[in-house]
Amino acid sequence: MRNPKTPYVQRLLISFGLKQASVLLPDLINEAEKENLTPRQFLLTVLEAELNARNEKKRKRNYAGAHFPPNVRSIDEFDTSELDGGITPTQILQLKELNWIDAASNVLFFGPPGLGKTMLALGLGLEAINAGYSVCYERMGDLIDLLDNARRQRQAAFRIRRLRKAQLVIIDEIGYVSITREQANTFFSFVSDLYERSSLIITSNKDVTEWAEVLGDPVLTAALLDRLLHHSRCFSLRGESYRIKHPEFKEEKKLADF
Repeated sequence: MRNPKTPYVQRLLISFGLKQASVLLPDLINEAEKENLTPRQFLLTVLEAELNARNEKKRKRNYAGAHFPPNVRSIDEFDTSELDGGITPTQILQLKELNWIDAASNVLFFGPPGLGKTMLALGLGLEAINAGYSVCYERMGDLIDLLDNARRQRQAAFRIRRLRKAQLVIIDEIGYVSITREQANTFFSFVSDLYERSSLIITSNKDVTEWAEVLGDPVLTAALLDRLLHHSRCFSLRGESYRIKHPEFKEEKKLADF
């Protein structure tokens, strides 16, 4: 039987900012009566319910703000046996610990298309969101467009501000499209702002020795790589494209890069 004073207690919880606990309170009271919880145990249950609800709300908000593409898959689904080399299950487990985010270190995945670079990047991003970190994802081409338009478009400016505040920024597909020298300078400034403050995950189909051709400026490229490679872990994936090995694979139902 529910306590007749529950509505008043709920209002008290709301007044103290415990809105999530106030919604769950009737069920918590019923459960406490069934389990014969002590007052101390019941108080702990109420506080844990509030904390868990807040964390879940934050997780959903962070996931929406990350702008992930559809059908993000868990990194646990990544099959290293599909590769000829470049990363091991042990290394993936180490990356899942996410201590490199706390250290504002970077992770870079290199290799030809179809080896799973994007799946690894997004899988780690999902792990980070579930652990409470703020994450943002952008393809390189989209990021360049945002940087180009940030001064004259409110939506682009808002997105760039969110990217700058994120604890983890994922930049996908560097090297697929060449950019102008002015855009390269803007991108360099963006990365410099994040240096040793946020972590980056970079995926690229080109080796770092080829980045100067993409960015159009060897000196700027050297300065950019100096920041990206400092405190970083790099993985060069090798093998045959998953799509080529598995022609039955439906790209539209999976990630674009796995």
